[in-house]
Amino acid sequence: MLRVTRLTDYATVVLTVLAARPDEVLSAADLAERAGLEGPTVSKLLKPLAQAGLVEGFRGVHGGYRLARPAAQISLVEIVEAMEGPLAMTECSLDHGECGISHQCGVRANWRRINDVVADALREVSLAQMLDDAPPPPARRIPARLANA
Repeated sequence: MLRVTRLTDYATVVLTVLAARPDEVLSAADLAERAGLEGPTVSKLLKPLAQAGLVEGFRGVHGGYRLARPAAQISLVEIVEAMEGPLAMTECSLDHGECGISHQCGVRANWRRINDVVADALREVSLAQMLDDAPPPPARRIPARLANA
């Protein structure tokens, strides 16, 4: 199963809290409370998010965190890569992969293509879009056929 880690999921939640309040600077404790997460977990998330340039921190009595740029300019691939490193479906999806059979592998090009598709899909979704409610599923009409009695 292909999944992002729990910390990446939590990072997205914390970032949506910040995105919903773009003009506020929130402390780690405030973020934890609003996100429904433990304080130490939020503190652990904020460091890589700041290093990736997604949030900026402010020191002092009224210090805290806010998004480094508008939520519409932050893509999901940036969040995933901030928390997990370069996106790679397989070891050979990276240019410097450590695969011992890459010289004779016949599927490497296809894994790279799949990796690019996933990265592009994540690149197309912004943090701002994550704030929006999901659209309702389209109404499905199931044709009913009555049996002749």
